[in-house]
Amino acid sequence: MATVPPLQPLIFIFSLYPQFHRWPEQKANKLRPQLIAPVHHVLLLSHFQAMVVAASVNSPVQFFRFHILQYGGGKLQLKLRIPSKSLSQPRDFVIRCNNPQNADLPKYYSKKEKKPFPIPIVELRRAARARLKNRKGQPKRPVPPPKTGLVIKSLVPLAYKVLNARVLLVNNLKKLIKGVPVNACKWCNLIHVGPVGHPFKSCKGQGSSLRRGIHAWTNAVVEDILVPIEAYHLYDRLGKRIPHEERFSIPRIPALVELCVQAGVDLPECPTKRRRKRVIRIGKNEFVDADESELPDPEPDAPETPLLTELPMESLVPPSNAEEMALLAEETLQAWEEMRQGAKAKRALRRLMRMYPVRVCGYCPEVHVGPSGHKAQNCGVHKHQQRNGQHGWQSTVLDDLIPPRYVWHVPDVNEPMLHQELRNFYGQAPAVVEICVQGGAAIPELYKPTMRLDVGIPTNVKEAEMAI
Repeated sequence: MATVPPLQPLIFIFSLYPQFHRWPEQKANKLRPQLIAPVHHVLLLSHFQAMVVAASVNSPVQFFRFHILQYGGGKLQLKLRIPSKSLSQPRDFVIRCNNPQNADLPKYYSKKEKKPFPIPIVELRRAARARLKNRKGQPKRPVPPPKTGLVIKSLVPLAYKVLNARVLLVNNLKKLIKGVPVNACKWCNLIHVGPVGHPFKSCKGQGSSLRRGIHAWTNAVVEDILVPIEAYHLYDRLGKRIPHEERFSIPRIPALVELCVQAGVDLPECPTKRRRKRVIRIGKNEFVDADESELPDPEPDAPETPLLTELPMESLVPPSNAEEMALLAEETLQAWEEMRQGAKAKRALRRLMRMYPVRVCGYCPEVHVGPSGHKAQNCGVHKHQQRNGQHGWQSTVLDDLIPPRYVWHVPDVNEPMLHQELRNFYGQAPAVVEICVQGGAAIPELYKPTMRLDVGIPTNVKEAEMAI
């Protein structure tokens, strides 16, 4: 027998229905400030069964099951049945799946809202305070090589590999689009991989209201598949920031090429200052170059990996049969993964982006490769007048440097026509991946969740309405 103290705060929930014996903790917490009272203030509502919820401010809610044996004289005698520890201890139930299915696409941010920071500001400040606390009383560490004007020699082969993967991808795409038809809208930036364009009314270009959102399809080019992201070429990455007055006098090249050039790739059309000694810092933002006159003349070193060159569209011959098409598609997909993820080079591109900072504007797609963004006031998106056209620079992510242009996945190549009513059942994939898949390449595991391969597509509208 267990006697309940007369002034112990308890919640008595009496019921004849078993479903009330498993009330969730959130519901009990809502009733806590209203039903907590001493025992002699609680009225009994049933003489058969009771559910006692021990509630206190500092302890979690626990459920105990009692049987009423005797009630009288201001005392309540109960026979306590304490559940096992596995039931009394709170647990967090997490549903995990090793094979994710039907994953959502990355969130689309309109031109009227700012992109979020890759790492929240609060986390950055907390990490900075932790670094200052750990370095307190310790000797000052030497500045890493990229900040001293030198090139990290271990990353030079990776830069050559990423640049060659980009050139190979461009050349192979020029061949593939001759055998795999790709359509592009005349009035907006959407494309579709297939012999016919999709019927979805999603055009937002010029005159879309007159056409009721219907696309005007035409043949696509490589620039429609790979979004051209350009950046200013810096002769000296440690030099002064580009002012607004010099925005037209400095050449612009693809941002990925500029990243590889700063990482050690030597291109004749992109001259870059290479230092052989560390710069001498005389202030936070001021430095002078070290004297290199006593050093011998540098000998031109031949690159370990020869650079590939982009070929014109007219000189490329498309594959002659299905086997050659499949091999070309596999090679193209491998080049895409090597350029974007760096799978065979231990995530080479991510290492380059971490050691050589790349900035992106939080309001527009402008990208700058360098320690700090330029000062050109050419940001023309929503409410740019309040910032006088200046960019809101922040750290970039992989999708900002190499944006994947998502297109609708055609589940059956023999029936490429999609239906407007079954739009919710179709998946999407990057345009390069969809072209390679339709060319005969195997579907990578990384893109299967967004392509919705396990979703059964109804044959008509009635079946779609019956689907849950």
